[in-house]
Amino acid sequence: MKLNQILSTLNQIEKSKFITCLDKLCLSAASGDEDISKALNKVNCQIKDASGSEITQLFKAVSSQYKNSVCEKLLLCDASMALLVNILTRDGNCIARISWIEQLYAREWETLDALAKKIKLDIESNLAEDYGHAHRLCIFLDCLNVAYTNDEKINRQANITDDERSILNALARHLKISKDEVVAIEHISEPIKAGKQTVENCLQELRDMGVIFINRKSSEVLIPDEVVSVLNQIQGKQLADKHLLRILRVLSDPELSNILKSYGKRTRGISRSEKISTILHSGIAVRDMLSRDLYDETDNQNKRKERLKQLIVELDIDAERIGFTLEERIVVILESLNAASDHEFDAISATGFKEMFDSLEQNFRGTDIAGQPETLSQRIRQEFELEENEIIQVERLRALSITPHDVLYLLNNDEVKGLRDCLNLPKKGNPRFNILEAFANANDKLIENYEALAKRDLHTLKSVGIEISEAEIGVKFEEATKTILEQLDLVVDEELRKSINTSKDKTDIIISISDDDIIIGEAKTCKNGDFAKYSTTSRQIKAYVTRCENQGKRVAQVLIIAPSFSQDFIESAEMDTEVNISLLTAEGLKQILDAFKAKRRPNFSARLLTKGGLLKAELIAKSI
Repeated sequence: MKLNQILSTLNQIEKSKFITCLDKLCLSAASGDEDISKALNKVNCQIKDASGSEITQLFKAVSSQYKNSVCEKLLLCDASMALLVNILTRDGNCIARISWIEQLYAREWETLDALAKKIKLDIESNLAEDYGHAHRLCIFLDCLNVAYTNDEKINRQANITDDERSILNALARHLKISKDEVVAIEHISEPIKAGKQTVENCLQELRDMGVIFINRKSSEVLIPDEVVSVLNQIQGKQLADKHLLRILRVLSDPELSNILKSYGKRTRGISRSEKISTILHSGIAVRDMLSRDLYDETDNQNKRKERLKQLIVELDIDAERIGFTLEERIVVILESLNAASDHEFDAISATGFKEMFDSLEQNFRGTDIAGQPETLSQRIRQEFELEENEIIQVERLRALSITPHDVLYLLNNDEVKGLRDCLNLPKKGNPRFNILEAFANANDKLIENYEALAKRDLHTLKSVGIEISEAEIGVKFEEATKTILEQLDLVVDEELRKSINTSKDKTDIIISISDDDIIIGEAKTCKNGDFAKYSTTSRQIKAYVTRCENQGKRVAQVLIIAPSFSQDFIESAEMDTEVNISLLTAEGLKQILDAFKAKRRPNFSARLLTKGGLLKAELIAKSI
């Protein structure tokens, strides 16, 4: 979840630690940085009174200072903090209940402790100095112990400095020791604390540092995507696990085996799924993997470069230049995948994502590691470490920054092909992209025939290949309207809508135009004639306005979208003194969207929808 979204859900006390930290960084850096000084002047140097979007801009301005500050503070913490930070920055954990984080920490500690005992046994039982994997682990353990005892020799508390850490990281890389083994070896030298109290203390420290937010009402920990990115840089994590998984999915079995062999991992009798899982959880650096580990020893530089060129095509990376050297091509892959999420959410609408998810959930027939039947929701819950009682919905996945692409890459290649065939999609090309395209196109078809949908014209819809029942039309019109508004770069706030709606009062759409100002949207279909039910509609929207205002939101406007409106409806809306109402025909909204798409640099603002009365779509379209 983005920083701006998190700030809008919390009260002033819950935001206070982060804002205090940001305030100190801005004030200390403003004198030497013109951009930071300008950002501060915009809020009159009063960050506490700034809006969420203004705070986000300030955070971007001081991101490098923020990274240095957090890095210095984390270096002073013990290994239990590093373990917790690793858990919190994993995919799916940016929003989680404190009790669930405690369970994840306990599970991680047990796995780590078991690995540490195994490594210790391997080292003790290995007598040969043959530079085998056990011997390399022994070398690293000896070097780590020296780093600790260096401090004790000069009568200081045993600790690994930043300089020593960088040396140890370089040593681990050349000895081909994976990240999980490094942490386990450190656990041998300096045992990591376990227990609920350890987690609580670490969470409080992270909150004081301005790294996490804690929602006391829901007992949830929240970490913005922007902060996760900073923490990944501090940890030396070049790629999120969900993006590394994509690379592993397109690698061949021999290439996966080469990676495992490089780190002394088992390869015989291991299935493809187990190979991928082992690599993912070992914390192997993706840059090392792409530059040396996945190739045969006999592969020269040209063969390696050619393989990366092929990998770029297989990952559907659209880059202007793929580079000439091996390093340049690795950079293209890493930068493209790290920037993928925003593009992927734009490529398929929220409605398209929901339809895809529902269809996959219905048709997916998977099995878990034990060979037991597994649903799509169970797979997502397992891979992204979500709570057992967590209801898997598209809105929640979007909040966790899990894209439709991420969901499809959770499924192995055979499972995806099975779904493609089940959905009767073309067999030519990448099956994942075929599925994504199918649901993106299905939604485009609804938007192309938006007016027919608004008029509940089943005959026209079926004539263009849209199979839909009359009972579904209202929901589909609402979803298509949301998609159009999103394509106009408006913020359709599903989280806020869900929190405001009750079983009795259910608004269709909420558009956020600032931190506190919103537009309530209502999408109305009408089969014959003009939409004329003003008294019923008026009661509905006034109930919605009251609920929104009770939650501290200011309703700037109510926007009603319908095929057309009766003259009485238009006059009643214009004369209503209790709420500000704008009316827009479905044809008009489609006209605005077409004009928006036709412009290279469209100039459209939500404020154009707040003029009141029956909006003139032609004038709005011209102004874009």
